[in-house]
Amino acid sequence: MDWQIWFTLAVVLIALGLMVREVASPDLVLMAALIALGVSGVLTPRETFSGFANPAVAVVGVLFMLSAALRETGALDMTLGRFLARSRDMLSGSARITAPVAFLSAFLNNAPIVAMMTPAVIDWARRQSMSPSRFLIPLSYASILGSTLTIIGTSTNLIVAGLITDSGMPPMGFFELLPAGLPIALVGLAYLIFVVPRNLPDRLDPAETLGERRREYIATMVVQADCTLVDQSIEEAGLRHLPGLFLVEIDRGGRVITPVSPDQTIQAEDHLVFAGVVSTIVDLQRIRGLVPLSEGDSDISTTRARHRLVEAVVSESSPLVGFSVKESNFRSAYDAAVVAVHRNAERVPGKIGEIVLQPGDTLLMQSAPDFMRTHRNSSDFYLVSELPGSEKPRFDRAWVALGVLAAMVLSVSTQLLPISHAAFLAVGILLVTRCITPSKARQSVDWSILIVIAAGLGIAGAMQKTGAATEIAQFLVSLIPSLEPWGALLLIYVLCVVMAELLHHSAAVAIMFPIAVATAHQVGAEPRAFVMAVAIGSTCSFASPVAYQTHLIVYGAGGYRFSDFIRVGIPLNIICGAIAMLVVPRIWQF
Repeated sequence: MDWQIWFTLAVVLIALGLMVREVASPDLVLMAALIALGVSGVLTPRETFSGFANPAVAVVGVLFMLSAALRETGALDMTLGRFLARSRDMLSGSARITAPVAFLSAFLNNAPIVAMMTPAVIDWARRQSMSPSRFLIPLSYASILGSTLTIIGTSTNLIVAGLITDSGMPPMGFFELLPAGLPIALVGLAYLIFVVPRNLPDRLDPAETLGERRREYIATMVVQADCTLVDQSIEEAGLRHLPGLFLVEIDRGGRVITPVSPDQTIQAEDHLVFAGVVSTIVDLQRIRGLVPLSEGDSDISTTRARHRLVEAVVSESSPLVGFSVKESNFRSAYDAAVVAVHRNAERVPGKIGEIVLQPGDTLLMQSAPDFMRTHRNSSDFYLVSELPGSEKPRFDRAWVALGVLAAMVLSVSTQLLPISHAAFLAVGILLVTRCITPSKARQSVDWSILIVIAAGLGIAGAMQKTGAATEIAQFLVSLIPSLEPWGALLLIYVLCVVMAELLHHSAAVAIMFPIAVATAHQVGAEPRAFVMAVAIGSTCSFASPVAYQTHLIVYGAGGYRFSDFIRVGIPLNIICGAIAMLVVPRIWQF
């Protein structure tokens, strides 16, 4: 065996071992392995970095931006969030969580979808007096099942598409995986809806477990004419049993309604007075047409959409001390409006403008975008911090973002444009129409995932170039001398699942692709079915919380243990594998 084969296999095995033992993150490990192959002369400089020029890498990065634009415009809140709010029991809740998420994950990167839906699911579950831990794992799993439907559903499919093109096979179609992915998704969703929630324990989230003491405020939210809650009852609007927040009263044209009954109807221009934690106040302002009322606001200055919520602690030397909010002319001095005041672990009631400020008061403010930069080091405040997620979505551009997504999918599925061109054109339109800012677009890209994909493509190239993939395939076939094509396909699928559970799924598909092609040739079969098995097997990995980015998002939020994923993930692995082995050979003939 040539030394380059031995060296390549050694580098790959060492990289696998380092990732399994979590010595370093997958992007660092795979990049180090790629550089080792380049420095040793196994790969030329051009071959070493060819993965970074692969269109699949660019498309994955652009899809992050597209998902971010849908989040920034509130398009996801307006669709998935409102759909979930109508559920009242475990069965309908599970269905309304998993089915729409699976559908959207076929066209969007699943990590942003799960990140956006996680707090919405937690809030909904608490309002229904159910544990969020019964729904968050199904949320993650549904996003993965949906990503098996199209070529852009996950980075795994895009990597396979790029490798197929590089190997000289006919290009992968936009919906080529659909005949196999659809039955897997449908059966998997049935399992998530009817079985999984009942097999998951009730877990407390970390904040509840630690008994965390959170800052509480009294804040007034104004219902504008275009608010989605108008003419709904308090119960229908989902404003009962809000986590850490209580609806104290409704001020309707000077008439105070308290206590507020569940069947009380919300009207335009109502002032809803809430008492509770700031995190839920932030979530409330993501509802279209529901805005915080600040001192001096009659027509709501918050119509300036790019304002965000900021907390600041009044210092002893501040000129604000001893003056009411109104007397201090706060708005003109700081280009910000006080929404609520917190003092000595207590909510401060009363009209905002009449509260006399004291040292140590924490102010919840709605500020201009440059407030943080201007006053971060000001002697007027001890501490200034922006509340994450407090920037109001650009609801007026939500339908633009959804339209751009639909146009992109249509142009790719009809082969009017290649994926790379359509994706970049879509993001360009989103930037021009201000659905997302350039800085937000750059921040939305998970660069570590792009490095994993690009480095994995380079390593896969080394395995093909040196013949290491062929040697591994020959070894696998030699283990079972009479191995038939179906048995070889099953072996490849199982190896993909195992590697995806132990490693990053993008790394697993990059390493297994050349092995799958070589194994197909060893048993005299067409390789197309084998590479599709690689795509599905590397995606459908559910038993390890560290195997997939979406699992990590819900892992801590749901207070899960490793055993929770194993309990419900292994049966789903078996279900997906069984369906794949029945369907794949029939669609892509050997």
